[in-house]
Amino acid sequence: MSKVYNVLVNTADKYVPSSFRPLWNHPAGPKTVFFWAPAFKWGLVIAGLSDLRRPADQLSVSQSASLAATGLIWSRYSLVIIPKNYGLFSVNVFVAGTQLLQLYRAWDFSRKQQKS
Repeated sequence: MSKVYNVLVNTADKYVPSSFRPLWNHPAGPKTVFFWAPAFKWGLVIAGLSDLRRPADQLSVSQSASLAATGLIWSRYSLVIIPKNYGLFSVNVFVAGTQLLQLYRAWDFSRKQQKS
């Protein structure tokens, strides 16, 4: 699989404008997994945002808590590794934020249910 990837990168390398070369050649740039893993992780953020339409009684507290915890942990990790990975940092901040919002919605729903 890495041979196919290398062919794709080497082919694309010819077409990258000089203004994008610093990003293209960065240790956490598109030539590495350090770029693509956070790029695909944005799917979790999109899923979390789409769950805002879901009724609060259908939210999974354990799933939201797990995703919020991993978002916070990986946010910290992304700033202590070398090279610092700001793409990984930003996606994990958003993962944690969306899931903390879901946890608040679930907590608020249960609090209102107890009052009635």
